[in-house]
Amino acid sequence: MLETLRRIVGEVGRARDLNGALEAIVRGVRDSLDVAVSSVYLVPRSQIGERDASLVLMATEGLSRSAVGRVVLGLDEGLVGLVAQRAEAINLDDASTHPRYKHIADIGEEPYHAFLGAPILLRGEVLGVLVVQDRAQRRFSDDQVSFLVTLAAQLASSIIQAELSEAVTQPPAERVALEDALRGVPGSAGVASGEAVVVYPQADLDAVPDRVCTDPADELRQLKAARAAVRQELATLRQGMSQRVSNEECALFDAFAMMLNSESLFVGMERRIRAGQWAPAALRDTIREHASVFEGMDDDYLRQRAEDVRDLGTRILERLQDVEGVVREYPPRAILVGREITVTHLASVPEGRLAGIVSARGSSSSHVALLARALGVPAVMGASELPFERLDRRELFVDGYRGVVHVEPRGALRIELDRLVREEAQLGAELATLRDQPAVTPDGERVHLYVNVGLLADMAPADKVGAEGIGLYRTEIPFQVRDNFPGEDEQTRIYREALAAYAPRPAVLRTLDVGGDKPLGYFPIVEDNPFLGWRGMRLTLDHPEIFLTQVRAMMRANVGLGNLRILLPMISGVGELDEALGLIERARLELRDESLDGVHVPIGVMIEVPSAVYQIDALAKRVDFLSVGTNDLTQYLLAVDRNNARVAPLYDSLHPAVLRAIADIVAGGQRAHSPVSVCGELAGDPLGALVLLGLGIDSLSMSAGSLPRVKRVIRTVPLERARELARQALACERGDEVRALLRGAIKEYGLGGLVRGDE
Repeated sequence: MLETLRRIVGEVGRARDLNGALEAIVRGVRDSLDVAVSSVYLVPRSQIGERDASLVLMATEGLSRSAVGRVVLGLDEGLVGLVAQRAEAINLDDASTHPRYKHIADIGEEPYHAFLGAPILLRGEVLGVLVVQDRAQRRFSDDQVSFLVTLAAQLASSIIQAELSEAVTQPPAERVALEDALRGVPGSAGVASGEAVVVYPQADLDAVPDRVCTDPADELRQLKAARAAVRQELATLRQGMSQRVSNEECALFDAFAMMLNSESLFVGMERRIRAGQWAPAALRDTIREHASVFEGMDDDYLRQRAEDVRDLGTRILERLQDVEGVVREYPPRAILVGREITVTHLASVPEGRLAGIVSARGSSSSHVALLARALGVPAVMGASELPFERLDRRELFVDGYRGVVHVEPRGALRIELDRLVREEAQLGAELATLRDQPAVTPDGERVHLYVNVGLLADMAPADKVGAEGIGLYRTEIPFQVRDNFPGEDEQTRIYREALAAYAPRPAVLRTLDVGGDKPLGYFPIVEDNPFLGWRGMRLTLDHPEIFLTQVRAMMRANVGLGNLRILLPMISGVGELDEALGLIERARLELRDESLDGVHVPIGVMIEVPSAVYQIDALAKRVDFLSVGTNDLTQYLLAVDRNNARVAPLYDSLHPAVLRAIADIVAGGQRAHSPVSVCGELAGDPLGALVLLGLGIDSLSMSAGSLPRVKRVIRTVPLERARELARQALACERGDEVRALLRGAIKEYGLGGLVRGDE
């Protein structure tokens, strides 16, 4: 059954439109379960989640084809409606005897007694119902029920993606309201319009975007060159393998060569190119077509050849990409779109041309989202149903406040979005005037605002917004961009440049924090649960040579400057802190013996593990300052993987539990006379900054792009008002209650434009 499930889901995923996807479902289900009828009913997108929603018969094998699109049932009608209402499977041996049975004339279901229906659910909402029927009066077996329920669960995302893929190809006048469908999670605040540039992984056929070719002859030349390169590659591979395996095993390469030389395969590609497709998309569709033929065969051996066809397609795509090169043209306002946008994708866009980011994977705390905020570029993350391969060169509006993408909007929506873009530009100009103004509340409370950086390139935007120093320098980033551990002299040079850029303003350098979602390619860590594993101080304490080298480099870089602060990450208890402090003292004494001054530096600890919150008094008295890492603290307190789009709505740094933990940290810091800062993303959120001000945080550190908005809040809202809001927030029971409270206050002071996405 597992292989059958994979085959059906694969066919649905490769369908080019909704009808193709639904036909693949009903055909695959009927054949797999050997039943007389297989049907799919869907809730119209505009009605999903509504109590008076309807279910429309969209595809069937076994009932009258004329019924498709004509049969419409309410949720309170028939057995199909009952499945949707209950959101659970219903298995009946004689459907006509059930009280909810509803006879529908002229669709040909009278001969069928056995009924099995399974809901198609996505994030708790019913998208539709998958139904099978048979002539015999019998209950379907447990295995058949499990199969249908499992298949229905796996099909939800594929159906949504097929709907959206179909929608974006419709003429604008006929297009559905996609603005309510292309949703993700907010990654970076802002609104921008621009031209989509789809980026896709090397050699991923499914990720190849649609693109019109302007020179069919050149596309055919590239395809011919790629074919020749693969032919040579296969010959070389066969020659090498012939020395190690028998002729029978080498026959696999002969089979590849036969497919490669098959004119039917390449005639299809040539036909598509001459019809206007660029070579990668022509290859993609031809390979899908040929693979589907094998997948539909009864013989298991022949079915497996579909994988060989796809493998060959991948090899051709690899060579095709070599032929066409990776040089990409970026329009003046480029919106990067893809399955998984990476930091290197952002870095490849020429300065001044990146207008927005849309990624099917990732969350608001992904590194790309963090960098987008530093650049002041709106981003939407986790748009998992996004038909990104259909969006290349399309006009997009990216709403980073609400996590919504608009495709070529028209009419009133277009007018409204154009207005928002203008207002966003005006807001940016207003915030720029605050650059040299201090972050002081109307009643005189000074709050220090710092920036989070990871590369020297981050320094420029930080200086432009008037940052008072570096609140968090992520030293792991210089480690990540190299192919081996940097030596002490190299690290000293890197840290010296960072410290000198801000001297005499303070610069907090965090020691190496790798593991979890921050791997080192040359130091692989393979763990079942990396976020709870060997990371942060746990790793560097196990490798004191790495830690000592880094601390020595930091202290050497500080000579003659005196603005260094050292921050220790991922401390979960007093024992780890004492061990780290002992190593720091050892490094200090070594450098003193080398006649270096400037080695007496303040030491701080990151509070980002729940156990550290409960030991705050013991930790605070051992260090000079505390820094709250709200990203990890929220993740661990709420048991939510912040990079998992499926649970992204549960990740909420304004959750009352998180705020109470921060209040306890502040109290512990005050008892030990240790200042407390926040360097997580909550510090850069205008709502978060407001409540943190009221909780008694001494300083905030954030991305450069967020600093002007936070400064505007601090200069507008009195400290006493912030304290009152913090008291009310601590009394709340839900994160959305806290957000509503703070949103109301922000609007009260005329700052609603800073938090559009919370409206």
